[in-house]
Parts: sequence; structure tokens; C-alpha cells
Amino acid sequence: MISVHNHGVLDLTLQSERTHEHPDSGCVVEAAFTSPGGRRVAVHAFWDGGRTWRIRFSPDEVGLWRWSTRCLAGGDRGLERADEEFICTKYRGSNPLYQHGPLTLSADRRTLVHTDGARFFWLGDTAWNGVIRGGDDDWREYLETRARQRFTVIQYVSSNWRGDALDDFGEASYVEGTPLRINPAYFQRLDKRVAMVNEHGLVAAPVALWSLLKTDPGYKLSEEDATRVASYIVSRYDAYQVVWLLGGDGNYQEIGVDRWKRMGRAVFSVGHDRLVTLHPCGQNWIGAVFDDEDWYDIVGYQSGHGDGEDHLRWLVKGPPAAAWRSERPRPVINLEPNYETAHGYQHKTEFTAYHVRRAAYWSMLVSPTAGLTYGHDAIWNWNATTGPSEGHSGWHRDAVPPWRTGLDTPGIRCMTVMRGIFERLDWATLKPCQEILAEQPGDANVSTFVAVGRTADGTTVIYTPCGGIMRFKPDAGLQPPVRLIDPETGDEVRELDVSDHAIETPAGRDWLVVCGKRWR
Repeated sequence: MISVHNHGVLDLTLQSERTHEHPDSGCVVEAAFTSPGGRRVAVHAFWDGGRTWRIRFSPDEVGLWRWSTRCLAGGDRGLERADEEFICTKYRGSNPLYQHGPLTLSADRRTLVHTDGARFFWLGDTAWNGVIRGGDDDWREYLETRARQRFTVIQYVSSNWRGDALDDFGEASYVEGTPLRINPAYFQRLDKRVAMVNEHGLVAAPVALWSLLKTDPGYKLSEEDATRVASYIVSRYDAYQVVWLLGGDGNYQEIGVDRWKRMGRAVFSVGHDRLVTLHPCGQNWIGAVFDDEDWYDIVGYQSGHGDGEDHLRWLVKGPPAAAWRSERPRPVINLEPNYETAHGYQHKTEFTAYHVRRAAYWSMLVSPTAGLTYGHDAIWNWNATTGPSEGHSGWHRDAVPPWRTGLDTPGIRCMTVMRGIFERLDWATLKPCQEILAEQPGDANVSTFVAVGRTADGTTVIYTPCGGIMRFKPDAGLQPPVRLIDPETGDEVRELDVSDHAIETPAGRDWLVVCGKRWR
């Protein structure tokens, strides 16, 4: 009998009796799985070329499972099965994704946890082209490195987009026409690399439909065709440990919010109940417009690559800092802050590890802490040699370095340090606490904005991007000891005095200050 461990991937193959003229649109196959406890889960099979359909399913309960299939459209007895069985065994290894199970929302809906309740700190990396362009050996090297650096999520694009119109075989993920035709060979080349993400203990975060330009699939395709492409991708990869980014870089208000709401409901009407969000274009808050959608689980946003005052102010005083208080509780995660080595839109500043840290700590402290995604120009482009960024004329002055230059950098090392710092705190209860400041330096100069958060146990975390004196209200409740932390290394530099409700840190660079005895 077939067996698979819990939270692993069961891969089943069906063969049709006949060749279908439109196999990816005219033949719909549903597989129904019944757990040992009697719970029913339905998933869709996907066409994999010729007369082959495949089913991927991830069981979450140990014991004997039963399954069957039926054709909802296309009528083919070869694709219908009844009274089939497989055994789900208990996972005995060390991969945290299989030990703890899929991701879901915490009880207060502010953070992510595994289904067994274990906390999950979202530390993402951006490899938009990595799955499409990366050879298996290169991709393995990258994943091994990111796992060692304590990242937990990999964001990538899973269909053709402005940054990679065709894969290395000169093919797109679909062929436009009436009807649109899915290209299974394109996805067959991705399958191994998608599986490798989970094999390295990392959650996959695929973008189904890039949506910024009118040539991108999420914008260009009709609602029906866009839904079909996204549904196909979800059917193919939903059994893995994933968080779905249904759209990427979209101005969803411009394309049509109602269209995206209908697409989300249709695409995620069946499946494994994985978490879903949307990756919006820069400075575009979509939490409010999707607030009533049950499939929309995480408020993802993009503070982006601006280096002007308006862009900085949007992050620290705009929707990320304010909207979470009035909208339905959801984790809030900056999915695209300043990319290391990218150049700012306004002043062409080359973003260093300092800018990466500043965007990271601001993002993590102006909203309830759930996590953050990092990015590096060399990695997301995944160029083999120095050259332009496909579909992004002028980006990085048309000289993006090879992907390996982004494997180990000062900014990445700061992200590893950052995760370690937050894990010494009760980070899942860390919420903004700006009101304890008597003065906000950022009111006069936004680049000096001081971000403050406090945990449920009273530990206060303060980030200053430029050092100097910070003044607090008399009832601020700053508990001793007051520690000065170097965010570049994680080292405790020394204890500080609180004099006349003020804390002074060395000027000229960024610092963390942690107040309280619960710092572990």
C-alpha cells in the first residue's frame, strides 16, 4: 500500500481513456480524501501533458486514508477512481515543517503559528526568478545557505512575468488563445525546485500571477483566464508547505478589487486551506479593501525602494503604523522593503546594510511584530553574469551582478542577527508603543524616527536610526536594566542610565535599546 508521512506530499497519477481537445480547461477532476477521523478534504487534479493527470495531497492525520476521484467536467472513466487507500505515517525526522505542520494564524490573529501551536517567525528572502532560472545545483546551494542563515520563507514567481517572460527553454507558462492553454512542461521543470524549498525546512511563498504591468498575467489576462492559470498553479503546488501570494506587485484597486475578490474566492474554494495574501505595488495599502475576504489571511505590503521623505513617512506614519488598529486582525508583514544594493527612486542612494536594518526594525515595530522579507538585487534577478534586469530598464544601472554575490552580505548577516534578537523576546506579543515618547524626533526629520514596541511582559524595544537623546514621558514604564544593543552584531554593548526620563545613545549610527528583565 502507498504510504507518506504526515505533512508530506502524496503524488498520484491518473491516465485518461482518451485524448481531450482542451484537457486543461474542458476536463475537471476532483479528488476527495477522507481522513481516519472522517474529515473530508477535496483537491483538484491537474493536467500534466498528454493523457496524464496528477493529484498532490498532503495528509495531516496519521492512519488509513481513503480517496476517490470524479470528473466534474469532461467525462472520462480513466480519471475516475473509487475506494482507494493509502497510509499516513508519523514523521520522524528533524524538518520543522513536518514536525509542526502547516502555517495558520495565532489565536489573536496577529502572528503566524504552525498547526501544533509552535510560533513561526517570518524571515523571508526574495528570489523572484530563482525557481524559474536556477538550475537544481545552484538552487540547492542557495537554499542551503539561506537555511543556515536562519531564513524561514522563500518568495518567488511561479509563472512568466515582466522579469522573465520566457524560461531557459524559450517557453512561457501558458499560451494565449481561445481557450488559453497551460504549458505543463514549463511547470515540470519547476517541480523539483519547489519541493527543494520545503526539503530545506523553508516555507515556499509563490506568486501565482505577477500583476504590475499591463503585459503581466494578473493584469493582461481576462478574469476567467487569470483564474484558470492561478488555479492550475495552486492545484499543482498546494500540497507543499506554502503561503500563497495570489498576485505580485499589483495595483489591485486599478485592476479591479472586485475582480481580485472573485478570483481569490474561486482559486481557493478547494484545497489544503493554506494561508494567502497579495503582494501589492509600492506604497499601496490593500488591507482595508480586502478586509472582508475570508481567503485573505495576511496583510502584505511593500514599503518599496524610495529614499525620499514621503516614502519613509509612508512606512513609519502611514498605513503600516496606523491601519492595523482599525482593520480586522491579521498579521502585517512588509514583503518588500529596501533591497540591499538597490538604488533609491528619488536620490539614487545605494541601499546598504544600514538601510536594510532601518527598514526592517521600523517595519517590525510600527505594526504588531510578525516578520519581514529581505531582498538583494543580485538574488531576485538571478543573473548568471553581470547584466541588465529583464523587464526593468535601468534597474541597478543595467549592471545587476551575478546571483552568487547576494549569497552572503552584511545585510543578510544583520537579518540573521535580527531574528536572534527577536527570539530573545516574547516577540509574538510585541506591539507598537509610540505613545510613551515625550518627543518624536521623526516629526521634524522622518529619517530620525524612533520606533518603540512593548511585549506583554513589559519589555520595551526601542530602535533609533541615528542615536542621540530620546525623551520619554514620566509614566513611560521603562523597566531596568536598560541595555544598549548593536543591531549589526546583536552584542550587548553596555547598560544605560535613564536620567530625567531620557536615554542617550551614541550619535551617528543606529541602535537598539531593550528595557526589562525578560531579555533572555
